[in-house]
Amino acid sequence: MSTVFLAVIAVILCVLFRLLNVNSQPQKPVIYGRDRSFIENILFITPFISEPYIPTRLWGFSGHIQTILHSLIGRVRCPWPIGGRISLILPDKSTLTYDLYEPVGSEHEDDVTVAICPGIGNTSESVYIRTYVHYSQCHGYRCAVLNHIGALNSVPVTGSRIFSYGHTDDFNYMIENLLERYPNTKIILVGFSLGGNLVTKYLGEDRKRPTNIIGGISICQGYNAIDTMVYLLQWQNFRRFYLYIMTDNYRNIITRHKRMLLNQEMKSRYSLDENMIVSAGTLPDLDEAYSRKVHGFESVADLYKWSSSAFYLENIKTPMVFINARDDPIVPEPLLPLIREFASSHDRVMYLELAHGGHLGFYEGGLLFANPVNWLDRALVALAGGLLMAHNKCSEKVAPPIPDPIESSTIVYRDPLDKIQQSCKV
Repeated sequence: MSTVFLAVIAVILCVLFRLLNVNSQPQKPVIYGRDRSFIENILFITPFISEPYIPTRLWGFSGHIQTILHSLIGRVRCPWPIGGRISLILPDKSTLTYDLYEPVGSEHEDDVTVAICPGIGNTSESVYIRTYVHYSQCHGYRCAVLNHIGALNSVPVTGSRIFSYGHTDDFNYMIENLLERYPNTKIILVGFSLGGNLVTKYLGEDRKRPTNIIGGISICQGYNAIDTMVYLLQWQNFRRFYLYIMTDNYRNIITRHKRMLLNQEMKSRYSLDENMIVSAGTLPDLDEAYSRKVHGFESVADLYKWSSSAFYLENIKTPMVFINARDDPIVPEPLLPLIREFASSHDRVMYLELAHGGHLGFYEGGLLFANPVNWLDRALVALAGGLLMAHNKCSEKVAPPIPDPIESSTIVYRDPLDKIQQSCKV
């Protein structure tokens, strides 16, 4: 009996050790980019991102634990930043809200506003948004957070739609309203997950954008919704489980506002079947029953292609920083070569790839309890400062550095401050 008991304990410990990935060690982020001057300007403000990221020892090396804790608990000792809510009535009668937070610190002389686009179904009330806003405020940044239409329980849906994966007009309305209030502010765009896709797509679309926008940061997006969905439909690494959670959340938003979204007029106009919407088991099923019809697409594939930032990257002229983790269970590593290649072949682009962090987790420090401020919040505030410095140097028209002999080289910084490893593609 004791032998069987010990064997069971051994199996449980093996499973836990494998799940928690406790044999892993802290690693330095890999930095991809070819624009040496741009990257070094940012690293001057953010030297710590070239140092090893140290997750919480007992569970932080597991992308699953990082992702689940982020989703269920959020941040440690999360503050409630002080701000105000602004409400806009859009031309299609939708009610759009965003929350505005003034800076409480004065680390720099510039008037800078960080325009934040949260993840799918998230708002200014989401815990990870609150901690990032509070940390940014304390470092002298004004913050504006878009509330995705339909995501706030306290704000009714007044039009015929909610947010979508690729609809960037809502974000643009917030930017325009910000500039009416602060016409001289410099704007840095920050997007989390789906919000990262929206920010990137917004910067690559064929539209007029304010010259006040000086940079963008995208965190944990999947870049191509078609490819992402192929992986999420698989059970490998529990991805189908995460897809179920996202589907359930999205469906709950639709049914919560069914008086506007699923009334008889809407059902007739878009040929909506409420039973198919309620019973949808995956996002593609839900998008077939609802999203692609409401947004006017012939197929779900057409909706996903239109929504994906991957098809707009080449048109981006604004300085950008992208961040992903290789152990992200929602955005698996096979989706990342696209952004590695883009950053390695374009100027004023930097891509940070971490070995650990999960999906928007990036908890750090401690043995069991993580630090109150995580790696991502620290990095985003520092990266905003780096983008501001790079912009100001460019505005001063400082003479550019002498280019490398091989102009088409791809530089992969593995230890940017001490040792530069270059792999050249001619």
